[in-house]
Amino acid sequence: MIGLISATAAGAAARDRLAAAWPDRTRVYEGPVGEAVRSAFAECEQLVCFLATGATVRLLAPLLADKAADPGVVCVDEGGRFAVSLIGGHGGGANELAREVGELLGAEPVVTTATDAVGLTGLDTLGLPCEGAVAAVSRALLDGEPVAFAAELTWPLPPLPVSPQGSYTIRLTDRDVEPGPREVLLRPPSLAVGVGASKGAPVDEVLGLIEETLRGAGLSPRSVAELATVDAKSEEPGILGAAGRLGVPVVTYSAEELAAVEVPNPSAAPLAAVGTPSVAEAAALLGGGELLVPKRKSDASPAMATCAVVRRPGRGRLAVVGLGPGARDLLTPRATAELRRASVLVGLDQYVDQIRDLLRPGTRVLESGLGAEEERARTAVEEARRGHAVALIGSGDAGVYAMASPALAEASDDIEVIGVPGVTAALAAAAILGAPLGHDHVSISLSDLHTPWEVIERRVRAAAEADLVVTFYNPRSRGRDWQLPKALGILAEHRAPTTPVGVVRNASRPDGTSRVTTLAGLDPASVDMMTVVTVGNTATRTVAGRMVTPRGYRWQNGRSEQPQETR
Repeated sequence: MIGLISATAAGAAARDRLAAAWPDRTRVYEGPVGEAVRSAFAECEQLVCFLATGATVRLLAPLLADKAADPGVVCVDEGGRFAVSLIGGHGGGANELAREVGELLGAEPVVTTATDAVGLTGLDTLGLPCEGAVAAVSRALLDGEPVAFAAELTWPLPPLPVSPQGSYTIRLTDRDVEPGPREVLLRPPSLAVGVGASKGAPVDEVLGLIEETLRGAGLSPRSVAELATVDAKSEEPGILGAAGRLGVPVVTYSAEELAAVEVPNPSAAPLAAVGTPSVAEAAALLGGGELLVPKRKSDASPAMATCAVVRRPGRGRLAVVGLGPGARDLLTPRATAELRRASVLVGLDQYVDQIRDLLRPGTRVLESGLGAEEERARTAVEEARRGHAVALIGSGDAGVYAMASPALAEASDDIEVIGVPGVTAALAAAAILGAPLGHDHVSISLSDLHTPWEVIERRVRAAAEADLVVTFYNPRSRGRDWQLPKALGILAEHRAPTTPVGVVRNASRPDGTSRVTTLAGLDPASVDMMTVVTVGNTATRTVAGRMVTPRGYRWQNGRSEQPQETR
């Protein structure tokens, strides 16, 4: 919950805007400001104070106890110009909250955390438990000192500017070891603990068995990702209580699923009780991985709990990112976040140049030239299979004549795939032209490098006969100069010579051009591969120099168009 505190009418107005926008996330604290701050600090995970920073610091100073536990605090000035991340930038989430508040209120987020200021990934923002010399190692990264990275297993981490060797170390491990004086330990959620329990098994017995088993195997409880069991035990208090104390979820499987898993130590007892010869081992193994600790029973007499431990490999992450048509303000925030999240970037060299400044230090860039689409797709998938966090970039929307299709054709379910939509060239061009896509429309690529011309021609003819607005991608190149005239000729068999046609080159870019002409007036020689050509349907009109396709055909008949539900 986010506590909202204000002292003036202007602050209250901005406060109420946040409360209205985030009704489920916020709570307004009224009354004297000092009491409101104290109450919110005790009751909320984060605070937004519409107060001067000096006043906020004085109110907060007696309340501060531990940076790892204190709420994150954002301070917004009286004029609503700045949203300052004041306390708990990383641990309390104040940096991200400042950005969110700034976006909502139109204020400039002010983030002074050193790593954020220079674009480094903060060690305490990786989403993994970390312990050791976090401040010292972070300072070494900031100062450009060599920091070694020792990964005992692969995990899809964000980029870090690390070296093979250094006097400081970042160690990725799930082993129960103590950090050195110049070392940070990162704990990946790599361990799945399978648990079986008799009805009424005490929490202390279940938890004690898990902790003893991990300790005996030299494994860290901070790397436990889940407790897994059979669904018949989904409400067993001992299992739920142990998971609660460990701070992990309980994952359950059916007896049929567990019975299909080959295990080293099947038993007749669980088969008779819940319908599977193994609960602990089978539940731990069902998600894949290496069995580190076979089934163990608790020391109680009679033993009421069993457990087994599996190490699961890090699952690589592939984000297929659409960069939009080229303008930076048409690159979506989600795309920006994925570019900064990736430790490996794969893309066409000219697209990499567009966003190179957004990449975090330590990002490995794999770029290539035109014509290597399938090679880039394979490279991205291979890097993800090695356990890395990968971003594969393309222009426009990556799923429209771009990299998503070849990449997903290579990818299997052994990696996580995230699709990040982008503004397509057709949409960017349409916004410049007016509203040519107001009714049914289709996009067709005229490149016959991958599609036989006979297929393309059949699609163009179908679109012409169906009276669809048509957007042509890849309309003309030096080696392909006859396809566009041919396609326009097919459309001309079904549409008047005066049908509006929009021609947009480099949509949204500084050197972009656009014009509206007609089907008869378009000179195909004026078009190249950087151009999008949009041909209207029989209802499309030119209004004040803009292409407009009405949402219905009533306009054609001189009747007023009735409002339609927007979907």
